[in-house]
Formats: sequence, C-alpha cells, structure tokens
Amino acid sequence: MPSPDNASDVSIPRSAASATSAAFFDLDKTIIASSSALAFSKPFLRQGLINRRAALKSAYAQLMFALSGADANRTERLRAEISRMCAGWDVDQVKAIVDETLHDVVSPLVYAEATELIEWHKSEGRDVIVLSATGEELVRPIADMLGITHCVGSRMEIVDGRYSGTVDYYCYGEHKATAARRLADEHGYDLTTSHAYTDSSTDLPLLEIVGHPHVVNPDKALRKIALERDWPVHTFTNPVSPRARIPAPSTAAAVGLGVSAVAAGATLFGLTRKKRKEPPAKS
Repeated sequence: MPSPDNASDVSIPRSAASATSAAFFDLDKTIIASSSALAFSKPFLRQGLINRRAALKSAYAQLMFALSGADANRTERLRAEISRMCAGWDVDQVKAIVDETLHDVVSPLVYAEATELIEWHKSEGRDVIVLSATGEELVRPIADMLGITHCVGSRMEIVDGRYSGTVDYYCYGEHKATAARRLADEHGYDLTTSHAYTDSSTDLPLLEIVGHPHVVNPDKALRKIALERDWPVHTFTNPVSPRARIPAPSTAAAVGLGVSAVAAGATLFGLTRKKRKEPPAKS
C-alpha cells in the first residue's frame, strides 16, 4: 500500500483566516444514506459501463450495505468487486457521468442532519474534511456540492486514460488517521480540539486521534465501543437534498459556491469564537 503521504487532497480555496481545528467526516452512511460508489450503478448501466448483471449485483450489495453496515470484511469485498468492475473504464467518461448525474443520484441521499452539522462546524470556524474509502472521482464532486473544505478519497491506478483495476491508495482504516494527521500538520489543526464522525468500527483509528469523537448510525462493534467510552451517538434518519438548503448555482457561479461558504464560515468564526455553542443534538 503506497504511503498516505501521497494521498490526494482536494481543497476548496480558503479565506485568509486559518482554522485552528477541523471536523472530519466519513462519507457513506455518515453524510449520505448509502454507498456513494454503488449509488451510481444506474447511470453507469445507462452509459454502458456495466451490464444488467453487474447492476443487479450492485443493487444487492447496496441492500446488504444498508442493512448490515460496512464492517471490515464487507468493505473489503465491496472494494475488490468495484475495483474489478472498474478495470478498463475510461476515466474521462466516468467523470462526465458523475458530473451529469450527481444531483439526481446523490443529492436525495444526503442526510439533513449531516448538512446541519457541516454548516455548524463551518460557522464555528472549523475546516470540514471528508475522508472516504470511495474513489476520489466521486468524493470530490460531493465535497464541492456541500462546500466542504478538503477531501481525501481512494485512488485507482490509471493507465492510458483507463482504470487498470489496481488501487493506488486506499483511504481506509489506519490510513484515514494518517491522512488526518497529515492535514493537521499542513494546515495547523489542533487535533485535540477537532471532531470526527463515522458509522464504522474500521474508522476507530481516526476517532482515537481527535479530542471529540462522534459515531453516526454506528455498526454493532462501534456502538459498543462508543457506549464504553461515553462517545456521543448520533442517529441520522432524514435524507434531504441539499438543494432545499443550498440554492442551486448557475454554471458560472458553481466554482464560487465553495469559496463563499468557507468565507462565510471564517467570518462567523470571528464573531463566535469567544462564545462557543454545543453542536446540534442528534439522538
């Protein structure tokens, strides 16, 4: 496995004010009520990247993911299946499909509770960061859509413009914690005052390096750990399109959406840093 130091970090331009702490979020079943990778099986089917059999397998995997949670064995099987399925895909075609269908496929899956927390952390002056085992081609546009400051996703090897089926970097388990430490070093975050949110026990290394760990719709193992350690447990149940909260930008204004969101968060930080509030309660 390549060093996490080589992990790509996608960033929305920041204002001059620097955040002193961060809020790290997992993506699947934490921000969105699904597996982001498998959610695109229908548009991939329509565009001929997969056949009906593969689409049905993806739908079944999606159901199992939703019902049982993403434990280490299941996540590894999904990763291997998606890697095998992606071998030979044209990278530009995949990016075009994601861009064209993002709002239709992902927006209805975004938890309203997650968007509230994201906006709260931004108003408190924190950078918001997504760390996800999902490929960066999916993580990046979702992060942009939500006005998230940085994101790190897994990366597939590309040969002659196509995916080879080999994973170059897997943002999973301990590698998420390493990526968080790297970002903290680069941007000056104090991890002891930072927050982290995830549903999976495989992300325990990330939760253990921040001062404020949170669990969201946790799997059985993570719920047990959270109860033992008295960590907050959040239950997100309300997927609502961010379009209901964030006005859909025109094409010309799309690039500026993330900049405006971060600038607003930095401004509010100056007004609220002397009087901290507790995050919205989710239980």
